Amino acid sequence: MTTDPADGFSRLAPQTGTHVRLAPGDVLTLLDPTGVQVSDLYCVSADDVAERLSSGRSIDFENTISFTTGSRLWSNRSRPMMTVVEDTCGSHDFLLTPCSQQTFDILYPDLEGAEHPSCFANLVGALEPHGVRRDDIGTTLNVFMNVWPDESGELHIDPPKSVAGDRFSVRAEMDLHVGITACSAEKSNGGVCKPIDWQVTRAGS
Repeated sequence: MTTDPADGFSRLAPQTGTHVRLAPGDVLTLLDPTGVQVSDLYCVSADDVAERLSSGRSIDFENTISFTTGSRLWSNRSRPMMTVVEDTCGSHDFLLTPCSQQTFDILYPDLEGAEHPSCFANLVGALEPHGVRRDDIGTTLNVFMNVWPDESGELHIDPPKSVAGDRFSVRAEMDLHVGITACSAEKSNGGVCKPIDWQVTRAGS
């Protein structure tokens, strides 16, 4: 495992999250420094936090569940919030909600209800100070997550396809509050939770 973030990047420790403020034209890059690690991304309009990322509208308007370079991420008010401008992995999920304590209570019975870090709690911690209520955090774009349906429609979660150095960059199309995580669910990350590096390139810089 790498011990330092790449030049110009900040590092999210495993099972943590943070807030990022973006202006129109700013580019947020998520980098997987070790490979096989998911990063959850969620955003709201900085002008009105009731306008927030919508998986359903994004899938509807882009007519795909496979979001990659050129794809736009839409709000619940049918406005573009972000555009994907770089994607070296090509495998991400926009169907599943961020892992929560209930995820581990229901899907990890071996934990016997023990407290566990979660992307939902980390997103709440990142976004609540900016006026986002916990009940307003919906389906995240799960960057590098490997989710696929079989012929019956059943979903499968395999280890991410990302390798060390894979990048995913989005350009803000409006003023945004963004929450990002280094995913906390071991089963989504090949059994071990690892860090995520991130960087903001400001418009015009």
